[in-house]
Amino acid sequence: MEQSAMNTLPRHIHDERNGLDYTLYGDYYLPDLEVPPTPPLNHWGRTVFNRLQEHHPGRFSRMLLDGTLYPYCHDIGQQAQERFDALMQGYQRCWGINEALKSCDPMGWVGLMNLARAEAESIILPEILF
Repeated sequence: MEQSAMNTLPRHIHDERNGLDYTLYGDYYLPDLEVPPTPPLNHWGRTVFNRLQEHHPGRFSRMLLDGTLYPYCHDIGQQAQERFDALMQGYQRCWGINEALKSCDPMGWVGLMNLARAEAESIILPEILF
């Protein structure tokens, strides 16, 4: 008797109260949920994501559940990358880091680029994390 009643259950149903669609899996109706597409995160966006996850778990969970976490981290990452690029261009211009230096003193060029990168990161990290 139960077997015939189970065969008559519709495969898909719609709940008017909450607006969700459900699909029958075995004996249970499970909601048809889709994860929205997430924008890709760059280095800075992943840094913000990890910082929120480790140090602000409540805010992280709230933002994850309401769908604002990835757009937020993406936006912060884009802003930080633009700031980083501007700082690197400024350091290259002020410190004379150019192709001529690269061709005549490659190790000096690498050293100055690493220093410029470290300086730019030391400026950006406190801005985006704190």
